[in-house]
Amino acid sequence: MSNAYIDSVYKNLADKHPGETEFLQAAKEVLDSLEPAIKANKRLEEAGLLERLVEPERAILFRVSWVDDSGKVQVNRGYRVQFNSAIGPYKGGLRFHPSVNLSVIKFLGFEQIFKNSLTGLPLGGGKGGSDFDPKAKSDDEVMRFCQSFMSELWRHIGQFTDVPAGDIGVGGREIGYLFGQYKKLQGEFSGVLTGKGLSFGGSLVRTEATGYGLCYYANEVLSQLASTSLKGKTVAISGSGNVAIFAAEKATQLGAKVVTMSDSSGWVYDPHGINLDIIKEIKLEQRGRISEYVLKSGSIGCEYQASKKVWDAGESIWSTKVDIALPCATQNELELEDAKLLVKNGCQMVAEGANMPCTPEAAEYLKKHGVLFGPAKAANAGGVATSGLEMSQNSERLSWTFEEVDEKLQQIMKGIVDDSLAAAEKYGKKGDLAAGANIAGFERVAEAMLAQGIV
Repeated sequence: MSNAYIDSVYKNLADKHPGETEFLQAAKEVLDSLEPAIKANKRLEEAGLLERLVEPERAILFRVSWVDDSGKVQVNRGYRVQFNSAIGPYKGGLRFHPSVNLSVIKFLGFEQIFKNSLTGLPLGGGKGGSDFDPKAKSDDEVMRFCQSFMSELWRHIGQFTDVPAGDIGVGGREIGYLFGQYKKLQGEFSGVLTGKGLSFGGSLVRTEATGYGLCYYANEVLSQLASTSLKGKTVAISGSGNVAIFAAEKATQLGAKVVTMSDSSGWVYDPHGINLDIIKEIKLEQRGRISEYVLKSGSIGCEYQASKKVWDAGESIWSTKVDIALPCATQNELELEDAKLLVKNGCQMVAEGANMPCTPEAAEYLKKHGVLFGPAKAANAGGVATSGLEMSQNSERLSWTFEEVDEKLQQIMKGIVDDSLAAAEKYGKKGDLAAGANIAGFERVAEAMLAQGIV
């Protein structure tokens, strides 16, 4: 349904930011779904709320110069987009990957506004990163880059201002180097970063949180909308980073059988169920390639398929017949033709573990054909939710047990499902998890923005 106000906001945005395809895709998806909420509250248009919502409060671009092991100076770009602080300090990860540019960071930061709002925690939305690639770099090179990156970023962040975390390419090693440099420059020990090591203020469950939360979300959706659960289901997972690995772990614990995982080189299919001990050894300990799984597992019927640039139905990870699909790799990885395969093979649910892994066409096709669709801002909110819990522990100078954090995470993910379904029903979109998540996240932020005036 078209709305003149929403259409004008998006047109102005597209005119001002041509070429920022990822950001414009994310903005359009959210804006289109907000039509009933905008129609019900004329104050939003009068206050120019959408115009303010789609523009970041601050976007920082900086040079990162560092020296590699051969003594050569390297130069990368660093970014931090502080999108919205209406309900709390900016919160969102840092991504180190060659694909990082301003459009990618803005898309991630925009999505983070609604994701953080859905958790119910006082967290604003932001995102950052660099086009630096940590792959094949030595620990010393990563340390020098992180120290240079933080030497520029530190003046813009703080415990009550902006609290970054990890994302693709930024794990415990990188967070440690970044935290050490911030502490040195700022001269204080504070909870300015999340995802820290347990020895210096980190939280239990943080490493597992996004993957675990994804499965808690999927299980709750299946319970409420299909009167079933993950138990006994066959699951396809893409990716093999933290999100994918711990989604596979929790899905298995909940009684599902995970049969696929992938990396940028290709994907593996194991009809007997992925052996996570082998995946963890390859990806977490050795930083190897997924292709090694076939030889190491020795599983009968196990196959590896190398990735190709040209799409082919027999080569897609989503060509496998499964009940549940959890894309956990990267944005726009699941395309329309993949969605058609999933529907053809009887897939019941797709829940996004990565940020915006389904193209708009794929998501629409899945929903149109009765597949339960859990959007990233809801389904993968477990990571930032546990980051928020880490911030609480840092403020209280306390450490909670694994069980305490895990229980809080489960309750937050259940709350996200409840709020999404309630918002969808309120505005005549019963059962639409994507629209419900967008509206539920938006309404909390909008209320805060209206209360704080034109700032």
